[in-house]
Formats: sequence, C-alpha cells, structure tokens
Amino acid sequence: MRTRSVPALLAGCLILVAAPLGAQTVLPPVTLGAGVQTSSVHTSPDGGDSVDQFVLNSVRFYVNGPVTDKIKFMFNAEYDGANNKIGVLDAVARIEMSPKFNIWMGRFLPPSDRANLNGPYYSHHWGIYSDGIQDGYPFVATGRDNGVTYWGDFGKMKLSVGGFDGASATGNPDILGAARVQVDLWDPEPGYYLNGTYYGGKNLLAIGGAVQAQSGNTASSVDFLMERKLPGGGVVSVESEYANYDGLGGYDSRYLSSDGGYLLGAYLFPKLIGVGKFELLGKYAKANFSKGTGIDYDQKTSEFNLNYIIKDFNARVMFFVKDTKFSAVKTNFLQAGVGLQIQM
Repeated sequence: MRTRSVPALLAGCLILVAAPLGAQTVLPPVTLGAGVQTSSVHTSPDGGDSVDQFVLNSVRFYVNGPVTDKIKFMFNAEYDGANNKIGVLDAVARIEMSPKFNIWMGRFLPPSDRANLNGPYYSHHWGIYSDGIQDGYPFVATGRDNGVTYWGDFGKMKLSVGGFDGASATGNPDILGAARVQVDLWDPEPGYYLNGTYYGGKNLLAIGGAVQAQSGNTASSVDFLMERKLPGGGVVSVESEYANYDGLGGYDSRYLSSDGGYLLGAYLFPKLIGVGKFELLGKYAKANFSKGTGIDYDQKTSEFNLNYIIKDFNARVMFFVKDTKFSAVKTNFLQAGVGLQIQM
C-alpha cells in the first residue's frame, strides 16, 4: 500500500486546523517580491586618483500578507552591498481599520520627507541621499526607526504622527516624536509609503511638511511634487524640498546645524523606443553646515540623469553624472556611471 509523504500529511493537518466551520472571509494571498540595484561607477576626486567600480548596491526581499482583513504584516529585508551584510528593513504589525484609521508598530519609515518615504527603489533619480538635504532625519537602519505611528487618508489630505525609540535612533533615551501632513491638490496618493514619480500614472500637485523632535532638538522639512501628463503623452515633473536639521539628524555628525534645498525637473518622452521610453532629469541642491567642530562649509550637488524606463520601477536603466563641490572641509568629486534596477 502506498503511503503519503510527511510533508503531504503536515499540509493536510494544517488545512484542517486552519479551516473553520461555516463561511469565512477569503483573504488575499501573501505576496512575495524582490529587487536589485547594481551599477558601474567612475569616481574622480579633485587632486586624487580616479576609481572605477562595479557595485552591487543592494538586493531587497519583500513579504506582505493578511492575518485578517484588518490585521496585516509586512517584512522586508535588504542585502547592503556597501557592508556586505543582510539586515531588516521593515518588520511591521499593521492594524488597518479604514483609510482614516491605521496603526503601524515595529520597524518602518517614520513620518519624514517624501524622499525617505519613497526610498531609493521608488525615487525619481539615481543619486538619492547624497546632497546633504534629502532624509537627514535620524534612523536605526536605512531610514527606518523602531516605534508606532497612526496614519490616515482623508481624501486629498494625509496625516501621520508617531513616537519612536530614541536610544536606538540617536543614543538619547527620550522618545523621538515624528509627524507629517500632506495635501494632494490633484490626484490623491493612497497609502503610507510614497513614490518619487508615477511616470504619468497620476497628475500630482502635492505639498508635504514633516517634523521630528527630541529633547528640544528638531529636524523639519517641506517638500513639493508637481507631475503632469501632457496631451501628447509626455510627462513633466518638478520636485523640490527644503530641510532644516537643528541639533537632530543631518549628514555630518560633527555639525549641529544644517539646512538647504534642492530643485529637480524631469521630462519623460512619450515615444516608445524599443521596449522603453527615455527620460531627461536634472537636479541641483545646496546644503549649509554650521555650528560644528570645524569651519562652516557649503555643499553644492548637480546631477543629470538619462533614464530608460522599461516598466516603471520594475525595470529601468539610469545613466547619471553627479558633480559634488564643497566650499571647505571636504574634497570635491565627480561621479559618472550607469545603474540598473530590476524588481518583481
């Protein structure tokens, strides 16, 4: 007589235990995903030798699923090519009662600027988090903090407010408070996390403001995104941000205060060439660093991208040139290369 395998028996037992009597709500399945960013980069510092590198920037793994129709979980992990380690990105218990009432608890992106809430995989440009401005908020790992947040969508307004573990984020045991409000004057953006662009999928006129505070120190920002699909099929985007880090966060830990802003503009051509569309993007940023152990200095960052968009964020090639100049303290450098992003 043929016998069933142990895995088959276990699966049968799990089905019997999990299936209650009577009708039950059919929940969506657990979703799995992955993404990779890799690049070839040429770096040329002033007065130094140039360096050419092939870089595995990161590999990400995504798991999302429901426990009930109101209780869900999210777990995302990342291999960081810079330190050759795997770490936890998001580990979140999600209680989502309605669009207006949601509680997240665990590790995730706290209320902050749009650049942090879209992250590198959903950013519009390649050289994110390198201008002295974007997402200078304190974090435990990769922009994330450990804590709890309420967030809600109220039509064209979004609100989020939370408290986070200060000791792990800054070394100060006091609670780190965080809040963000955003108004979408054209199409709404449902959900907590955001995109840096929608490649014409939405017409956006969004203004957001965020603040984090701990023991009298603050980090704050105001961000703006306008994106419009034109009658001919092209897409024009304008993005900007101003940020101020006053004793909290910032890019250079030797300086208590920094502030600055950037302006980004992009145009996605409507014509399909091969399997994708070309996009031109330019960005200019200026950041100021003061109240530090050394002399005050400025950072100016200019970036140009020629992007080939195959399937939005799931398949894109980004040719980039980034020129970073400092008025003092640090060495100027120029970078050029090509980045590839694939997600599933």
